[in-house]
Parts: sequence; structure tokens; C-alpha cells
Amino acid sequence: MTGMLGHPVAENPIDRMFDAVYSHYGLPWQFWKSDIASEADLAVAVAALAPLGYRGVGITVPYKVAVMPMLDAVDDDVIAIGAANYVTTDQGGLIGHNNDGKGVVKAIEKVVPLRDQRGVMLGAGGAGRAMAVEIAWAGAAQLTLVTRRESQGREVAELVQRASGVPCRWQAWEKEVNVPADTTLLMNATHLGCAPELEEIPLRWDTVDPSCTAVDVITNPRITPFLATARERGCRIVDGVEMLVQLAMQIFERWTGLSPEEAVFQRAVAEALGE
Repeated sequence: MTGMLGHPVAENPIDRMFDAVYSHYGLPWQFWKSDIASEADLAVAVAALAPLGYRGVGITVPYKVAVMPMLDAVDDDVIAIGAANYVTTDQGGLIGHNNDGKGVVKAIEKVVPLRDQRGVMLGAGGAGRAMAVEIAWAGAAQLTLVTRRESQGREVAELVQRASGVPCRWQAWEKEVNVPADTTLLMNATHLGCAPELEEIPLRWDTVDPSCTAVDVITNPRITPFLATARERGCRIVDGVEMLVQLAMQIFERWTGLSPEEAVFQRAVAEALGE
């Protein structure tokens, strides 16, 4: 068994995607999503993974940081980023990994090279901090983190600079977010725009240059209100489904030892979303 722990998880197509891929490769495996209401419940669920026979689980919001002390070991990426987005069981022990940012980097670089990009990221939670570090490692020139909580934004900005040497600053999330004039990469790492609410991000779109590339981590819907507006304004876009495919392929390979074909994952996620 494999699965995902988080809250909320209902709209995420990852279970249908993985089950279709397992079937394609003839694996008698299943993927179960579990909506975990609290950190106390998370601790119970994590402790049960090995006894229940799980090979691994994905960790999603809001538990990518909270899960770390519940694990037996973590890899170097988790240490550098300060968050884990999936877990593998190894001889009864639980090992934490983080490839959130690696999936994002692969997805973005299908559209635009990351070297010398001047990025602005909305949000800096578990996914955001991984994205920021990996994008800096990939050669971005500078990053700005826009968060409501100053302590979180400054902490992640310092983490990015310490891990990569790339200049990273914090900007307050105001009623309407103003995007710095030199921004070339605008990324949403929040849950604003996720189904079923489909909330708009309070951006001043007149501050977004049409030459900018817009990136969203949300997987359902594929084209969020943020990406739809960005595309209407002439921006190139990178959707969260592409990121999901890229990171899911890496997770599948670690869990199963098989090297998957990207086309298999692309078909599986498209079917899961009813496309």
C-alpha cells in the first residue's frame, strides 16, 4: 500500500493517477488518501504506516514540516529545506524525502530556463520553501517571498540565502499584492484557487508584466483562476498538474524500483481529471 496524508486531500487526483500507473505496470499496489484533522492524529497515522504494511506515503499541506520529528531519518534535501513531502518505509523505519522543488524545477524548465530568473513566490509553506530553495539552486538571480506572516517569510528567505547564496527577501502580503517591476517568474504556492472554492488571488494584475511566466502548484483544477488570468494577459503558464507528474515519477521510482515512462503518468493524470 501507498498513500497520502494531509488536510484537505479530497480534490487531489494523485490516488487515481497512481492507481492507473500501478495497473499499467502490473503492480498489485493501491494508493489511499487520508484526510488527517490534526497533528495529534498525524502522529498516530505515521506510527501506523510500517505496521500496516505501507511502502510509502506522500505528505501534503499542512504537515510537511510537522511530520519531520515523527520520522526515523531524513535525507539531505529535507535537512536543507526543512520539510518533507514523502516518506519511504525501509526495514520498518520511516525515511523522509523532499522532491517538491525538483518537480517544480523540471516543470518550469519545460517552458522557460530558470537561470537568471527574478522570481516572486506567493506563500512560503512546506511546498513553497522547497520550491524556493530548488529554484535558487537551479540558478535564479533573486527571489521575493510574499507572505501574510512576517516570521514565516523571513525565516524561509534566510533559509534560501543560507542554502544557495541567492538574494532572497520578504515582502508583506497586502490587501492587493503588488508585483515588483523586474519580476520574470510569478509563482503561487498557496491553496488559493483550489477546487471547489476557486478563490481569486488578490493581485494587482497591472503590476504583472505580460512577459512574466506564471506558475501554480494547485492540481485541481489544472487551469486555476490565477493561471487563467495570467494566460489572458499574455503570460506563459506552468500548471500544478505538470509539477505533480514530475515529482510523482520520482516518487514512483523510489518506491517501486522501476523507471516509469512520462507518457504513462501524463495519460493517467489526464484521465483522473476527466480531461
